[in-house]
Amino acid sequence: MKTILVTGYRAHELGIFNQKHKGIPYIRQAITNKLIPLLEEGLEWVITPGGYGVDLWACEAAIDLKPQYPQLKLSILTAFQNQEENWKEEKQTYYRDLLKQVDYYAAVSKAPYEGPWQFKARDELLLRKSDGIILVYDEDAGEGSPRFMKERALRKMQEEGYRYLAVTSEDIQSVADEESYLEME
Repeated sequence: MKTILVTGYRAHELGIFNQKHKGIPYIRQAITNKLIPLLEEGLEWVITPGGYGVDLWACEAAIDLKPQYPQLKLSILTAFQNQEENWKEEKQTYYRDLLKQVDYYAAVSKAPYEGPWQFKARDELLLRKSDGIILVYDEDAGEGSPRFMKERALRKMQEEGYRYLAVTSEDIQSVADEESYLEME
């Protein structure tokens, strides 16, 4: 596998409204835990849609792994131009700082937001350009925006052997538990 798509919940779907939330490092570590074995197997690219939430935390995870895995490249492919322009200033600054650290950035549609078709076109491109997906999504915790990507990825897995890796709430809780255990020692 050369290219992995990493996506999942938007921050607000998880009740996260700023970068200081204590759950973010656990989510980022759970993503890192999925990426490392793939990097050991020759993974070259992490691509993400760049939404505020799991997508950007995956970017941080990839950036943190780059010193250990210099072959790793990072790409953000958004649905439309200037997706962040209606975000709060703090989130815009965070996003733009991350953009400076990616190896490739593009908007699938060069226009501003026009309609849901832009998201569908973006998702089709992301699935076509990747060999597998790491999806942070847990249906048991309630449905959310990643549901549609899961359905499409599972269909691609059945038809083409696309690789599907899930990060569930149990994976994230395991990271948190391990952290608590290490702090007690």
